[in-house]
Amino acid sequence: MSAKGSNVRVFVRFRPTANFAQDTINLGEDNKTIDIHIKKDEKFGVVNNQRSDWSFKVDGFLHNASQDSVYNAAAEPVVSKVLDGYNGTIMCYGQTGAGKTFTTTGATGNYKLRGIIPRVLQQVFKEIEERSEQSVTVRVSYLEIYNETLFDLLSTLPDVPAPDTQMTIVDDAQGVSVKGLSIHHASSEEDAMNLLFEGETNRIIGSHILNKNSSRSHCIFTIHLESHSRTLSNAKYTISKMNLVDLAGSERLGKTGSEGQILKEAAYINKSLTFLEQAIIALADRRRDHIPFRQSKLTYALKDSLGGNCNTVLVANVYGEAAQISETLSTLRFASRMKCIPAESVVIEHYDPVRVAKNLAKEIAHLKQELAIHDTLANRTNVSYEPFNESQIGEINTQVRRYLDGNLHEIDIINIRQIQEVCSQFKIILSQQEQEVEARLRQKYTLIDRNDYVAIAAAQKVGMGNLWIT
Repeated sequence: MSAKGSNVRVFVRFRPTANFAQDTINLGEDNKTIDIHIKKDEKFGVVNNQRSDWSFKVDGFLHNASQDSVYNAAAEPVVSKVLDGYNGTIMCYGQTGAGKTFTTTGATGNYKLRGIIPRVLQQVFKEIEERSEQSVTVRVSYLEIYNETLFDLLSTLPDVPAPDTQMTIVDDAQGVSVKGLSIHHASSEEDAMNLLFEGETNRIIGSHILNKNSSRSHCIFTIHLESHSRTLSNAKYTISKMNLVDLAGSERLGKTGSEGQILKEAAYINKSLTFLEQAIIALADRRRDHIPFRQSKLTYALKDSLGGNCNTVLVANVYGEAAQISETLSTLRFASRMKCIPAESVVIEHYDPVRVAKNLAKEIAHLKQELAIHDTLANRTNVSYEPFNESQIGEINTQVRRYLDGNLHEIDIINIRQIQEVCSQFKIILSQQEQEVEARLRQKYTLIDRNDYVAIAAAQKVGMGNLWIT
């Protein structure tokens, strides 16, 4: 079962500000068009002065939008699809300080300001309760990519053993996974929220001019779902996952004033985001055969979300102020490229071998009952459909020999299994007879290969009368 082919959905969220650049940023009445106009006598950052107008088409922009409206527009439809067996991804991208982490996780001290991840967990467990015909197992993992190194944000939990080897990203039957990353069972929304809070406390943050609590790493919170039918006769089940991605913000070092360790982290962040944009450009180009996913840990970890079997939504977070227009333009360009990526999600169904075996056993028992009723109505008694034992096979062998000798005019047909055994005994007897004929010929004649001219000439010379050329 597959979903109709579509493209990655893109939403743009503006950070609330009292200084919104109305003369520069024009939001269309269709809620899908964003026009940027820069006057010729104005210079903002590193904008190319040869061009002054841009227009971007998105699936929706979120201006002065509440956390509720952001979630309803961008995330809610994806979560329902994940519970149906489709993979899903919601990714937040943008300039540092533009509100990505607020959109993703929200404010911990205010319930109304909770972000996408807490709301996803709430919706997942709410819908699981409503789907009484399904048994759904929920597991959670939390991956951090810091300076091109993988970290397990839930590794500090007491039930997580210390990894023997460094974590690595691998391709497997389910797609892309991280070897060595711990995955934790969550039986309730409270369990899942506790895992989220545990991971959040282990995240790496830093401070600079634009953001006092800047994320210094890319983080991927993944919800793994396995859904079985409560009807035992239904052996099909689905495995799906939901990636919730909070990317570190792109930075212009001149504006952030970063130095020391913060400067080093910014270099890694910008480099990985550059590789991400290269992968996006390649995916949007239908003529490209090779997609450079393995250029960075980030692009490799997001391989399924970007170019695989997944419903993907990008929330591009931008500033609405004139002073940040160059970074806003950069983010909108990335968003427009992301929107060009084709996407087609498919439900991959699996089969429980234990349930399949039980179902087959029930079907066999049912068919045997049907045969027994049919035989009774046809006055066919003492008919067995079980495999033949050695004694029964010997009796069939005797019947076939008597038939071949002319002592038995016909063999009574009872069932398909008997017909198969009769044919098998015919083959066995025929093979035995051929071997007996060949043995008698070898005793009476000297067999010589017709291509062995030397042996034939020698035998004829000595006058061998019992010569048989094969």
